[in-house]
Amino acid sequence: MGIRLGDIAPDFEAQTTKGPIKFHEWIGNSWAILFSHPGDFTPVCTTELAEVARRAPDFEKRGVKLIGISANGLEDHHKWVEDINEWGSTSVQYPIIADADRKISTLYDMLDEQDPTNRDAKGLPFTIRTVFIIDPKKVIRLTLSYPASTGRNFDEIIRVVDSLQIGDKYRVTTPVNWKKGDDVIVHPTVSNEEAKTLFPEFKIHKPYLRTTPLKVE
Repeated sequence: MGIRLGDIAPDFEAQTTKGPIKFHEWIGNSWAILFSHPGDFTPVCTTELAEVARRAPDFEKRGVKLIGISANGLEDHHKWVEDINEWGSTSVQYPIIADADRKISTLYDMLDEQDPTNRDAKGLPFTIRTVFIIDPKKVIRLTLSYPASTGRNFDEIIRVVDSLQIGDKYRVTTPVNWKKGDDVIVHPTVSNEEAKTLFPEFKIHKPYLRTTPLKVE
């Protein structure tokens, strides 16, 4: 059975470009994003890793740690990071997990078993390009899987982090295409009487749909 939302993220030990880690210990009390790549020296993933390095301050101010994983060894990872930094004019500071034996990819159900072309020279399946958002309690809060041909949208991933963090703090949910600063939806568990105190400017559109402005940093 694959990993589902609400599951505890499986713990593991791994070698990374920043040294050995124990995953839960590495997360600590932070949020974390684990994102996988089919292999090193791949064009789409090179652009993604550069973008994540460029956006690192946006994740840091949200208390989010970043960690990549790719189905190669550390020697290849270090060479690839040099390419990424050169191409993206950036500096990759987050760790990348070495997973040449696919143990962690198997643990997280990230192997592409369906596409016969997505395999290495030894015939081992590459990882599906997946994103996991994990909260400080080590709970899986989001999973996204992308086809090999499509680069990930990290604006959307940051948007989801904002939504999850705001929802946890303020008893709200977020509507379609929501961005930080937009009106939010009052959580269904909040009564109208509570809402008058919590959200003095809330509006009732339908008995089940109430919105309110929410000022957040």
